[in-house]
Amino acid sequence: MTNFLQPPRLRIGEDSEEERHATWLELFYDLVFVVAVSQLAHNLAGDISLSGWFGFVVLFIPIWWSWIGTTLYANRFDSDDTVRRLLVGLHMLTAAAMAINIHHGLGESSPGFAVSYALGRAVLVVEYIRAGIHIPTARPLTTRYATGFAIAASFWLISAFIPVPWRFVLWGLGIIIDFATPLASRKFQIGLLPHASHLPERFGLFTMIVLGEAIIAVVNGVSEQKWDVLTVTSAVFGLIIAFSLWWVYFDNLGGTPIQQARTHGRVGLVNLWLYTHLPLVIGIAAAGVGVEQILLSKPTLVLSDPQRWLICGSVALCLLAIGILHKFGVIRYCKIRSKYRFAGAGVLLLIAIFGKGLLPVFVIALVAVVSSVQVVQDLYQSRPTTRLVDPEI
Repeated sequence: MTNFLQPPRLRIGEDSEEERHATWLELFYDLVFVVAVSQLAHNLAGDISLSGWFGFVVLFIPIWWSWIGTTLYANRFDSDDTVRRLLVGLHMLTAAAMAINIHHGLGESSPGFAVSYALGRAVLVVEYIRAGIHIPTARPLTTRYATGFAIAASFWLISAFIPVPWRFVLWGLGIIIDFATPLASRKFQIGLLPHASHLPERFGLFTMIVLGEAIIAVVNGVSEQKWDVLTVTSAVFGLIIAFSLWWVYFDNLGGTPIQQARTHGRVGLVNLWLYTHLPLVIGIAAAGVGVEQILLSKPTLVLSDPQRWLICGSVALCLLAIGILHKFGVIRYCKIRSKYRFAGAGVLLLIAIFGKGLLPVFVIALVAVVSSVQVVQDLYQSRPTTRLVDPEI
């Protein structure tokens, strides 16, 4: 372990071109968010109405943004000194406190959730101040980040002492400032771009966390039901959905936006990559709950409207997000794949609208077919003969 007072190290220039992977500390930190995402999924499973979905999204955003904040800091300022380890430990404590307060996060536990999030942002502010002190070239960026995140944290902290509904108004203002801070600092990001191999891996790991919830949903759904042909068939279709989403995301993943930003100054691509992951991971996590709801339903009874909308809408949201990433070249640039993602999302919404009266196994089968078509399309385009004809694929 390095000296206690060793400052953080800035990864720019040649360091940015080196292959870099997640550290053991980062992987350990991710474990807290496995629990948090599981708690969020549990909340949604208990109420899949429109209000339940809204509450799920409201609580998911600060959980995700908390993870994003520490991940982007570690991406730029790499150190494994004692101070950094202790600060990450504090981050883990605040994230664990958020997970504890998720169960009634919009009710009696909302003050605790707000304080936990605010303290997590305060730790991040301390880290950026520390980085700015030791690295003068990064100070314009770290100062703006520390200021914006401190203001947002103040809103969240004050909200804990304000009654509902004004408490949630302050939450909204706080998260808007949090989201706007990187956008308002674009001109200072160009010389301090994220690491081209490390950040895609970190985003992929969080995506893997929410995909894991889909697998857990299949296991939970089957284990709580009496095994029969319809239940097992539905479980297989649920795994196909999860496998298809994994395929179309990870088979196209890369550091393209960071390379484009470094070469052409297109910082907007990095931000688009960042913010489009929010609907993607929300959709994946909700899709896992949707699969579980289908497996827990009566296989011979018509699937309810909320359950049908949950599974179809969630997977549609995933395909829509991936389609946007394709369209703007944030992941593998491909007009055809983008059109297939958008078309798949549209078909799923049609199933949600006109699928009333279908049995659970038929609904999940249709969603699995739409998802697997995306994989088939990618495989078809990946043929050597196709690549020679159209360089855009």
